Amino acid sequence: MRALGDAEPGEALCRGADRPSLRARHCTLGTVFDDFVIARNPDAGSSLPYLIRLPLGREGVVLKARDMWPRTAKIYCHRADGWPSEAEVVERVGVRSCIRRGAAIDLVLDRGRENRSQIVFTRIRGGREAIFWQTARTAKQARPNVAIPTRRASGHAELEIVVDVHERYPYRFAHQQTTTTRRALPAGDYAVCLGDEVVAAVERKSLADLSSSLLSGRLRFALGELASLPRAALVVEDRYSEVFRLEHVRPGVIADALAEVQVRWPEVPIVFAETRSLAEEWTFRYLGAALADAEMRAATVDLESTLEPAGTLGPAPATTADVRAWARRAGIEVPSRGRLRPEVWVAYERAEVRP
Repeated sequence: MRALGDAEPGEALCRGADRPSLRARHCTLGTVFDDFVIARNPDAGSSLPYLIRLPLGREGVVLKARDMWPRTAKIYCHRADGWPSEAEVVERVGVRSCIRRGAAIDLVLDRGRENRSQIVFTRIRGGREAIFWQTARTAKQARPNVAIPTRRASGHAELEIVVDVHERYPYRFAHQQTTTTRRALPAGDYAVCLGDEVVAAVERKSLADLSSSLLSGRLRFALGELASLPRAALVVEDRYSEVFRLEHVRPGVIADALAEVQVRWPEVPIVFAETRSLAEEWTFRYLGAALADAEMRAATVDLESTLEPAGTLGPAPATTADVRAWARRAGIEVPSRGRLRPEVWVAYERAEVRP
């Protein structure tokens, strides 16, 4: 690290020879130039497994973090005592700018994707300091003004949900009465089983993932696999209105493709759940209801086998045409149209003729 003095509040930390005048100005002000660095937290007892170092000041700002980037939700952080002398560096990225604005730090990394984020310092209940690392996407997905219920799913005291091993950032179901296990699933990201059989599954999609899988055709194969299960659904972690705000693709193309796959596979509903937390809650409720239905069906299999099949309930009642045809074959004179005499019906029934 090349320390040229403490950074002034609000100064930007910039990297790159393509902006020599700005770089020279910051060097004159004594700004430190450094990379954004992520390392493993050497404290094995900490619940925050990573350390991040922001290039601010002589030694940088060092924070403990729960994850390496806020991809799906805000990341909780905590102040660290300092940067370890022998840090196990996981990632090092160049910095375009790092600006402190009051109680927030705006960070722009020198890469094409996952490059803009913000670290916010705030106070929570009890006056404790809390630090959150967020992106524009995770900030937009802030909780709506609803409270997630904690009641059981369809009466299950502890619903067991199977999470596919290929799910990179799975739901934790921390607010629901459930346990999770991880193993490979034939279809979907989350499922419930009755015995060894998967009775219901849910595929989770962010809006960006939904858009790309529709355009590439991957979603068609995924829906085909889901349709082979007794119950299945696809949940999207966003509003349907956001489809028409997509960039780099015509929204009408996505809307049409979405309608086409829903018509093609009507047995797999596609649900827009507004936020990740609401999508998680919907998944929990759907799987609970599907398991309850499967359990009820399994419990009534023996009862259904005792019911007399429809084919053994006897023949359908004879029609006038049936009786008229029988009478002519038996040599009984009957009119070609209209009602038959009562004695003709009596004779037909005595003959025990079946149509």
